[in-house]
Amino acid sequence: MKRILSYIILFFQFVSFGCSNSGAITNEYYNPVLSISTPDPTIMKTLDGAFYLYGTEDIRNVPIYKSLNLIDWQFIGTAFTDESRPKLEPEGSISAPEINYINGRYVLYYSMSVLGEEWTCGIGVAVSDNPEGPFMDKGKLFRSDEIGIKNSIDPFYIEDEGKKYLFWGSFRGIYATELTDDGLSLKPDAKIWQIAGSLFEGTYIHKRDDYYYMFASVGSCCKGIESTYQLVVGRSKSLFGPYTNRDDKRMLDGNYTRVIGSNERFVGNGHCSQIVQDKSNNDWIFLHGVDVDNPQCRVLLLNQVKWDAKGWPYVEGGSPSLNASSPRFS
Repeated sequence: MKRILSYIILFFQFVSFGCSNSGAITNEYYNPVLSISTPDPTIMKTLDGAFYLYGTEDIRNVPIYKSLNLIDWQFIGTAFTDESRPKLEPEGSISAPEINYINGRYVLYYSMSVLGEEWTCGIGVAVSDNPEGPFMDKGKLFRSDEIGIKNSIDPFYIEDEGKKYLFWGSFRGIYATELTDDGLSLKPDAKIWQIAGSLFEGTYIHKRDDYYYMFASVGSCCKGIESTYQLVVGRSKSLFGPYTNRDDKRMLDGNYTRVIGSNERFVGNGHCSQIVQDKSNNDWIFLHGVDVDNPQCRVLLLNQVKWDAKGWPYVEGGSPSLNASSPRFS
């Protein structure tokens, strides 16, 4: 009965606050596309053309949303229940999920931590045959105190040249290592690379043409309208770096190029999703930010990513759009 009541409450929260603000069919959308708390978004497109988005558990047990156009989002449920909830850090919260499709299964990497406890946090993994769940926890990949790296959270998964890798880290360096072929554990005796310095967290790497682009966040994420979070980038011709900014200075030394900062409406904007494309091959990215008109939570923002003549990503105006042309879908 408790679980049924909780879903009824979540449904009315979604109807009241989380429905798309696009309304009828239109050529424009307005940010935020979800005005309920949706921190640290991760997204994937399934074979039927639907998009699924997951976020840090301000809705307990990791919320899942579904969309056909990146604007209108339906709350599906949660990846876990209280019974199936991971136990990597029993008193901790689940944050920064990372969704992928690996070897015919949906694989969800997650962080679990108690705020401020930098040695007991860690990264785990769960699997499902359906993007809507339920997800079965397969347990931890590692904890900070086991791998010797503080604040081992914020996972990112990538496949490159037939191998599978996990990147992670939060303000104590960005690191990477190789995974086993099923993606469910670390490869024995795999090397650990440090990829970037201690200024960054929330890594996402996008391969485009000859470059790997490492998006990350700098600043404070969680101080309401005082948040200084911003989305930054560096690039490299090797997956493992060195990643450099426009001036060819290394991210290992704390350098970066800014992609999205703040404006009068949205501040603390960062921790991006994967880049996805619409039917016109336009690139889109999600991130969270604080709406100064509704500063109680971190809302979901959508922006088109464009590429300049030298191959660097940018968004119009350098900050989240208030309204813009919609992604193109039939």
